[in-house]
Amino acid sequence: MAEITLVRQDAAEIPQSNKDAARAVLFGIVDGLGEKGRKAWRRFFNGLMRLEPGEMVEIKTHKERVGWYHRKHMAMEQAVFEAQERFDNFDAFRTWLKVGSGFVDWFPGPKGGVIPVPRSISYGKLEQGDMEQVHDDMIAFLRSEHALKTLWKHLPQTERIAMIETILGDFEGC
Repeated sequence: MAEITLVRQDAAEIPQSNKDAARAVLFGIVDGLGEKGRKAWRRFFNGLMRLEPGEMVEIKTHKERVGWYHRKHMAMEQAVFEAQERFDNFDAFRTWLKVGSGFVDWFPGPKGGVIPVPRSISYGKLEQGDMEQVHDDMIAFLRSEHALKTLWKHLPQTERIAMIETILGDFEGC
């Protein structure tokens, strides 16, 4: 979910012709769904135009996740988990994968240091574009020397690379 804070800048007079053009573009390309949605969209837009300099409004957006993409990513995680030799627990593996790929928030730890806390990849918490970025970051991490050595410690480097590429090859284009 994207959260965007908008702030009205210093008032500048906008010629009516520019206002009309902006409305024609906005309501001609993007519009609310159904009569109720169209009215709500126009109220929202008109409210933005009536903000006073310095006034702020926060909007939250959510772009629906693509089901097949989510399922394919989950299958990729499962395939790597089943092939690796380090983790006995899938949740521990997923936590390691999130931390390694940087999909975390950083918080003060109990002893004064900073600790990573993995974020959620649930449908309600992460929209499609962000999920695609997380997926790409996880793939990059899985291909790193550190990840390969963690997952298959006994294998030589070339075999580790071949192992991950064999698994990930089934999920190209995900």
